[in-house]
Amino acid sequence: MAYVSQRPFRVGLVQMSCSADPAENLEKAAEKVRDAARAGAQIVCLQELFRSQYFCREEDARLFDLAEPIPGPSTEVMAKLAKEHDVVIVASLFEKRAEGLYHNTASILDAGGEMLGIFRKMHIPDDPLYFEKFYFTPGDLGFRAWDTKFGRIGVLVCWDQWYPEGARLTAMDGANILFYPTAIGWHPAEKEEYGPSQLDAWMTIQRSHAIANGVYVGAVNRIGFEKGPNDAGIEFFGNSFISDPFGRVLQRASHDREEILVQECDPKLIDETRRNWPFFRDRRIDHYGDLTKRWRA
Repeated sequence: MAYVSQRPFRVGLVQMSCSADPAENLEKAAEKVRDAARAGAQIVCLQELFRSQYFCREEDARLFDLAEPIPGPSTEVMAKLAKEHDVVIVASLFEKRAEGLYHNTASILDAGGEMLGIFRKMHIPDDPLYFEKFYFTPGDLGFRAWDTKFGRIGVLVCWDQWYPEGARLTAMDGANILFYPTAIGWHPAEKEEYGPSQLDAWMTIQRSHAIANGVYVGAVNRIGFEKGPNDAGIEFFGNSFISDPFGRVLQRASHDREEILVQECDPKLIDETRRNWPFFRDRRIDHYGDLTKRWRA
């Protein structure tokens, strides 16, 4: 994809809490997609794993029952919504690819309901209360963008947002905007000391992707305190936001309320920004070979 489209588009980010009932969460998400469409959104992005609470707080093989095939029941619901409301939908799901093979996967559905493709989360964390390596196989589809009815978009998922390589490669595929469906929050014991700096780091790294690549960024996180019988719980801190190609935050949600952000994005600003900050022109691609190594030494 040599050039990005110059047609403005309106994105909608859906920030919500999740219950323990997947059917209830799917119904809520569907209603919020409708609300976003009624508010003028043309491309709607849901948060990471919106169909359930964030189950990776513990390692429990029974929780694999939450997974579903793609295409499957949830994408069928979202496809009908996309067609009914003429919107593009990014839906993050727990994918059952085969028996014993699971991914953290975002589905991209065009405004007519057609599935354009999927992105399987590439970087898989393993931290206290984020035991994702137990559940998810790393993605194998690479970093790419899709032409939707309203613009060319790129999608990465949560932990991918800390890696500039993924953002760069997706932008190089012509994305006008990078979407990051996310589930991130504070550990109760750490919030007082580290909470503000953790939130600041989360926003800063994604704004840096916008600046370094001259693209819009839409990061959508969940809210609410989620706790099981065997874990300390996580307070998901919301703060979903949309950044322009200069890194300016155009809209930002609260840390504790369900909200829908709708924002117009004008790709002409991408061209203007890149003319003044021509990072793609000045990249020294002849000296980046070591980036494919784990470490230089």
